[in-house]
Amino acid sequence: MTENMSGAATKFRLALIQLKVSSLKASNLSKVRTLVKEAALKGAKVVALPECYNSPYGTNYFPEYAEKIPGESTQMLSEVAKEHGIHLIGGSIPEEDAGKLYNTCTVFAPNGSMLLKYRKIHLFDIDVPGKICFRESKTLSPGNTLSTFDTPYCKVGIGICYDMRFAELAQIYSKRGCQLLVYPGAFNMTTGPAHWELLQRARAVDNQVYVATVSPARNENDSYVAWGHSSVVNPWGEVVTKAGHTETIVYADIDLNYLADIREQIPILKQKRHDLYNVQAMQD
Repeated sequence: MTENMSGAATKFRLALIQLKVSSLKASNLSKVRTLVKEAALKGAKVVALPECYNSPYGTNYFPEYAEKIPGESTQMLSEVAKEHGIHLIGGSIPEEDAGKLYNTCTVFAPNGSMLLKYRKIHLFDIDVPGKICFRESKTLSPGNTLSTFDTPYCKVGIGICYDMRFAELAQIYSKRGCQLLVYPGAFNMTTGPAHWELLQRARAVDNQVYVATVSPARNENDSYVAWGHSSVVNPWGEVVTKAGHTETIVYADIDLNYLADIREQIPILKQKRHDLYNVQAMQD
């Protein structure tokens, strides 16, 4: 961790845990404990988990694995974040609330408190003929709020998977001061090779931010096969770290001085024509 003259941290280590998720929730949670500990021991100050870290991904699994929040899975995250003194981005789990199911990310502070609960706002409903048809809306409801949180290093914006396709969300997060966007996600073997890296690089360059994506590891036996390739892209659009498709942890040192330099060299955020166009949230 590096500090500037004012004492503010300008560089920190981010870890992405590409977890191989099984049908055994207890096993998934046990592996999360082990891998978060490993990441923290290697200097990670912010650790992120994949989409559906406690459950196989699929509309038939969501009702079976859904939990209240707080519940078993999020309680474990709270304990682990406090034990290792880190910010922990809890990928997502199927959440049950008032008879509805959501795809929900929680974030925990180094003291174990929950900083936010973000429900995926854009549901993954697609139909690519001959390749994949999937409708999250068969079982899930969309969230209706945007979510950011502060760290001693920078402000972070959260989206989940399909949210990354919507440039407006990233633009709003950037306007709110986010310098890192994190998308737990599980692109598949059709959309992954085509768009996973492309979208990350686009969001990073458009907004001059770091973008991190966290996928489950690939399991060829799953009904929904994840692409993997968790990665971090810098504000210049370069992929600075990328996993393969197996279970692993990848690390990136987020350099906020570098981000500031990019914004100074190509000052697009200062050059926007707000007299001609604007992107804004409809609610805070």
